[in-house]
Amino acid sequence: MITHHKPSSGAHVGANKSVGQIMWQVILALMPATAFGLWCFGWPAIFLFIITVSSAMLFEALCIRLKGRAAKPVIMDGSALLTGWLLAMTLPPWAPWWIGVVGAGLAIILGKQVYGGLGQNLFNPAMLARVALLISFPIEMTTWANVSPLFFSGSPGFAESWRITFSGLGNLDAYTGATTLGYIKTEFSQNRVLPDILNDYSAALNFIGWTRGSLGETSTILLGLGGAWLIRERIIPWQIPVALLATVAGLASVFHLLDSDHYASPFLHLNSGAMMCVAFFIATDYVTSPNTATGQLVFGAGCGLLIFVIRTWGAYPEGAGFAILLMNSATPLIDHYIRPRIYGRDRKGKPLEIPKP
Repeated sequence: MITHHKPSSGAHVGANKSVGQIMWQVILALMPATAFGLWCFGWPAIFLFIITVSSAMLFEALCIRLKGRAAKPVIMDGSALLTGWLLAMTLPPWAPWWIGVVGAGLAIILGKQVYGGLGQNLFNPAMLARVALLISFPIEMTTWANVSPLFFSGSPGFAESWRITFSGLGNLDAYTGATTLGYIKTEFSQNRVLPDILNDYSAALNFIGWTRGSLGETSTILLGLGGAWLIRERIIPWQIPVALLATVAGLASVFHLLDSDHYASPFLHLNSGAMMCVAFFIATDYVTSPNTATGQLVFGAGCGLLIFVIRTWGAYPEGAGFAILLMNSATPLIDHYIRPRIYGRDRKGKPLEIPKP
């Protein structure tokens, strides 16, 4: 009996790295910023991180088993682990445990598997889950813990952290506050101006990550170095992060010069929120971004424009999640109008003239 195997790709198609190798290199680039963030926010952040990542892998295994396939080979490629990891990077570090479970379920089931699995999804699964959680559970998703480093005096111990994650805190005000962007948005509503609002703002502390926010909103330097390493290793294209960051910086520069009392500086924009995490680790997702270099520049610029607009005039202080999802939906359109040049044809698809000898 002859067994026929369906090829996974064309015989002429080659790749230097497998899916698993790419996923694990992205995870490796995330590790320094993640480790620093987990140290900054202590045991509650560690518990939530483990719950979110584990839930993502369990939901992935469940979906694969329901399809009648073996779950282990799929789990081992690292895609579910990376999805859960990125989702955990976008959550408030002291959020209750069920936020991680619900978010992982939304990311894997709704954001990935209903489209057919890896490589088929239209939207970035982690961002889809983050936005759904933000809209559905605004209190839990906007309660930000103060920096409480692991093993420091005054930081919650193991037992207290367990209660924070699984039972909640009775007095949240003693442990929480607003992020930089959230504080600016709130103070603007009180008719204050930026120079007064930013009296206590420390750019250096924000740069290293000693600030309130999610794990993906801390340590600009570590996230930036991780992203630069991915570009150097040619895991991600440079066009998307460069276009995204340049667009935000350019728009912020113009508006800051016009009115520095009401528009933040480009450095504050680049050094606050999830800017670096989104630019290097989320917007560059292979599946949900354009295929061509020119299309990637357009995509990155569109993300940067939307982030700036939502941050500046929108109801939410951070617009990264909404910007990514909106541009994900525009990716098929970008790919339709900006196509790669076919060998032997020009950009319009017409055959090139072959010079006669």
